[in-house]
Amino acid sequence: MEVSKRIFELETETAFAILAKANNLSSKGMDIINLGIGQPDFPTPQNIQEAAIKAIKEGKHGYTPSNGLPELRDAVAEKILKDYDVLINSENILITPGGKPVIFISALIFGGPDKEIIYPDPGFPIYRSMIKFSGANPVPLFLDEEDNFEINFDKLKNLITSKTSLIIINNPNNPTGSFMDQNKIDKLINILEEYPNLHILSDEIYSKIIFDNNTMPTLLKYKNLHNRLIVLDGWSKTYCMTGWRLGWSVWPSSYIEYANKLCVNNHSCPSSISQYAGIEAIKGPQEELTKIVNEFQKRKEFIYKEINKLDKISCFNPGGAFYAFPNISKTGLSGKEFSDIALEKKGVALVPGTSFGNNAEKYVRISFANSLEKIEEAIKRISTI
Repeated sequence: MEVSKRIFELETETAFAILAKANNLSSKGMDIINLGIGQPDFPTPQNIQEAAIKAIKEGKHGYTPSNGLPELRDAVAEKILKDYDVLINSENILITPGGKPVIFISALIFGGPDKEIIYPDPGFPIYRSMIKFSGANPVPLFLDEEDNFEINFDKLKNLITSKTSLIIINNPNNPTGSFMDQNKIDKLINILEEYPNLHILSDEIYSKIIFDNNTMPTLLKYKNLHNRLIVLDGWSKTYCMTGWRLGWSVWPSSYIEYANKLCVNNHSCPSSISQYAGIEAIKGPQEELTKIVNEFQKRKEFIYKEINKLDKISCFNPGGAFYAFPNISKTGLSGKEFSDIALEKKGVALVPGTSFGNNAEKYVRISFANSLEKIEEAIKRISTI
């Protein structure tokens, strides 16, 4: 039986395959330190757990509006106003089961034959996968270590054509941990203003995990872009809620209806229980978030310092998210070869750079969502590769 040819365009996330392999080795008695999967190692804060339990006990287990509970969308709008001093109509906010559906929906709306979508490379692998699935041509915007893995504006300009329908921006960046500050974003916006027909998807899922006292330069602050800007954010990384599957996005008025129709057709609505927990996460105490970010800062500083002491491995200084992206080229191995040896011989799960694009063969991604003690031991182990 033949299946749709489109299904063969779908790719996947190597991090999940590595997690499964690491778990299998662990079940066989091997001591594994997992620095592969991109999820915080802290528990969901207690007040959020209790809000979910309360919702269950009160019978709030039914369908909700496809775009999310009104009170949750209002809470997101209030948070945007509080954090960024930007007023967003809650009708332009879409609640989804995680952040990935926003990538999926954006690709379907702006993709298709004869379209081109620019995406970061290295970058989150689902970008390219969904662009290809949509029928559009994926156009990689290579991020280089010499540019601190930030967008090179000359390269960007050279990629934009009359067929370009969408550009995907990810700040802070997964997998590199790079962070573009306000000055850099201002320059980016100046370029985007030259292309008024170009739509923008700004993936800001790590917006609250930023280091060295920097603040998030969200694209929401640029009101002149609001008619062609989609912003993706959510609860997964910020509030340690990866498995709760809850994300939010802001859409232009002219596209929110299409996005919501896709939600109706795909998943009906997000989990009601997760949404009530999401309200508490946003409106409740934020002290746990501060503690978590401070801990990630310590881990980042440790990794940057210790890896750069090694003879054959060097590491760019991450500015946000919870990833380091070491350059392992001096080992004479590819990122894939290095990662295989690290897991199978040293018991350390890493993700090869090529999992995030064709521009990262000499890199591996380290997720520092693990304890300092485990990270220290992991670095000792990989130092002998």
